[in-house]
Amino acid sequence: MAAPADFLEETDAGGRVVRFSGSLTLARVRDLPERLQAIEGPVATVDLSGAERIDTIGAFLVTRFAEEHGATLTGASPEARRLIDEVERAHEPVQMRPEPQPSFQRVLEEIGAATATAGRTLLGLLAFFGGMIVAAGSVIRHPRRFRWNAVIQRFEVVGVSALGIIGLMSFLIGIVIAQQGAVQLAAYGAEFLTINLIGRITLRELGVLMTAIMVAGRSGSAFAAQLGTMKLTEEIDAMRTIGVSPMEALVLPRVLAAVFMMPLLGMYSSLIAIVGGGIFCWISLDIPPVTFVQRLREVVPITDLYVGLVKAPVFGAIIALTGCYQGMNVENDAEQVGLRTTAAVVQGIFLVIVIDAFFAVFFERIGWI
Repeated sequence: MAAPADFLEETDAGGRVVRFSGSLTLARVRDLPERLQAIEGPVATVDLSGAERIDTIGAFLVTRFAEEHGATLTGASPEARRLIDEVERAHEPVQMRPEPQPSFQRVLEEIGAATATAGRTLLGLLAFFGGMIVAAGSVIRHPRRFRWNAVIQRFEVVGVSALGIIGLMSFLIGIVIAQQGAVQLAAYGAEFLTINLIGRITLRELGVLMTAIMVAGRSGSAFAAQLGTMKLTEEIDAMRTIGVSPMEALVLPRVLAAVFMMPLLGMYSSLIAIVGGGIFCWISLDIPPVTFVQRLREVVPITDLYVGLVKAPVFGAIIALTGCYQGMNVENDAEQVGLRTTAAVVQGIFLVIVIDAFFAVFFERIGWI
């Protein structure tokens, strides 16, 4: 049985020395802490060569005693030395509150961190887009690997199931545009120009843009949550193990569904918004539906329709890619699913608006105004 922890005080040419002996463990320290506190005066050296065993409690007592007296630790075995070093590192004081920083410096740090994160996300999206192109090329070379059922199911999820909410939103937006436009134009006696406003803004901008925002919040978030959950449950790793490409089986069907359904949803949204605006004009401005439709045909150029049809598939691809990218990058825990889903919606809407601004400049340059 190991001897109880004990120590002996000696004095040599270098000063007073405290030599420990026995087992410096929780079960054998007994009254050692009280006896150590009773030692007064300077201590030059703490000698552990006589210690048989030492655990965390013993290492803490020894290091605290040596620190209080400014003594040097000697005689420790390699194992005891490693344990003492760990205890010393853990005994470092912890800063509970960070040092206050100047507001300007803190703002600069946050801007820098946000810029770095945005750059990494952009590079990741480009790499993810490249991986999807490679997967699409592989499917084109091997058509049997194309998953028709998955694409058709995503058609229903992205398109058919969204008709109700998109139709209601577009109808109300058409009424709001007509009402606000009529109020402003009434000051100039030009209420009839409300038809021009409704037709052009819905077909050219608001129809496809509001649809993209709704699809990003509805389908983009669903893509991120679905793939993120599959990543956590290791289903995606299992697919790779059996030789199934997640890009071909999961990402490509979702991207194709969003690309093909967005033009249809955008056109549907624009038509419903025009109907809402037409009903308002009929009720509030006494403009009959026949006159409303005839005026639309006169003032809305066909290029407005082309603009919406060109932008819609690009918006769909951006939304689907962002949602799938965020979902495939979920790691560690379930909290990541929520964070990545939120990021998918925010980034999808942001990129849609940015690309829409580029489209506005581009179509103005080529004369589609």
